[in-house]
Amino acid sequence: MKTTGNTIFMTGGTSGIGLELARRFRDLGNTVIISGRRKDLLDRIAAEDGIQGVVLDVADPAALEAVAAAHPDVNVLITMAGIMRAEDLHTPDLAVAEETIAINLLGTIRAIAAFTPQLRTRPDAAIVTVSSGLAFVPLAITPTYNATKAAVHSYTQSLRIQLADTGIQVVELVPPAVQTNLMNGAAPDPTWMPLAEYADESITLFQQHPEAEEILVDRVHFLRSAERENRHAQAVAALNTH
Repeated sequence: MKTTGNTIFMTGGTSGIGLELARRFRDLGNTVIISGRRKDLLDRIAAEDGIQGVVLDVADPAALEAVAAAHPDVNVLITMAGIMRAEDLHTPDLAVAEETIAINLLGTIRAIAAFTPQLRTRPDAAIVTVSSGLAFVPLAITPTYNATKAAVHSYTQSLRIQLADTGIQVVELVPPAVQTNLMNGAAPDPTWMPLAEYADESITLFQQHPEAEEILVDRVHFLRSAERENRHAQAVAALNTH
């Protein structure tokens, strides 16, 4: 993926990994537009960082289509919007599971569907999906989150094959555990990867490997390569020891 001179639309991006990457892509000379459900937060980011914001709920297909139509210059879509919730499957909360699927999986699919027709007309077009190391080794307390990220990984592979004749590059960003407030505002574990370090390493990988299909920082290889290296059971046990 070309890393400068793009017009990038990012679903999500008001905090955590999304906001840090938005800042770094802006600094590389891209026009970056982020989205979120809170106008006050988007306004603050616009004032402090100079990054344009759009109010958007990715669970609303009509809203996604309207946003895509309003931004015809976008040549890079990054599907960053996502939520992560703990669940106790002894007493399942279907509302949590359904919301997680609606945002993480259906939100990704709907955003891609909304933007793909115009991306086909843009030079240097790319779609960046966001899965997780937990797509490959599950964290037991977040079962639906893990499942949606595994689905995003699989969907991305099919998308890459089907869009091979369009010129749209398809890239999967696969974060490890990063120090953000994604876990419903819970304090991040100090052993997780520092946010700035993750953003810096990821941007470096985008720059050094413009043809990459996956962006994998060193820390995520423990999860991403577990099955390939015949140590999946050990990785599951290690991840869920706590």
